[in-house]
Amino acid sequence: MSGDSSAGRLFLVVGPSGAGKDSLINAAKTRLTGRRGFVFPRRIITRPSDPESEVHDSVGEAEFERLCATGAFFLHWGAHSLRYALPASIADDLAGGATVIANVSRAVIPQAHAKHPATTVVFVTAPQEVLEERLLARGREDRDTVRRRLARSAELPAGPPVVTVMNDGSLEAATLRFLAVLTPPASPGP
Repeated sequence: MSGDSSAGRLFLVVGPSGAGKDSLINAAKTRLTGRRGFVFPRRIITRPSDPESEVHDSVGEAEFERLCATGAFFLHWGAHSLRYALPASIADDLAGGATVIANVSRAVIPQAHAKHPATTVVFVTAPQEVLEERLLARGREDRDTVRRRLARSAELPAGPPVVTVMNDGSLEAATLRFLAVLTPPASPGP
């Protein structure tokens, strides 16, 4: 796909566990409801649906492989012993000029940028102590495990521009910062 101005924009949301990526995406989705041209694709994940986690399409490993082989995915990756994907329909959304916002692994940033040059990475983060407390509050891991997880934070790959959104205070304040990235002010006319 070419990077011409008629093509849509792809925002890849990445960041460490506990940064609040899903919370910001959900808040932005609520705020942008009714506005044309914003797409928040549902991820396909090889884990059962759970009311405590994100809403996603759940498939087994064999079905994931079948879908992958048939070209049903725009992007796909593995993380934390699971497989994740975004639907191929995103390509049509972008070709139609939509703004697509998706939570992805930083490992697929180069692939996404190669497929769609009008890509921006939104790096959602918070201070280390805030991330640690958020992860501990989930009750899934002990403090040592949480600290090891946070220490594994990887560098972002080179490629598309990166905008950092700090989520260290209220969700409302971070949502406003996130929306400012997704909906820049219109440029003045001639």
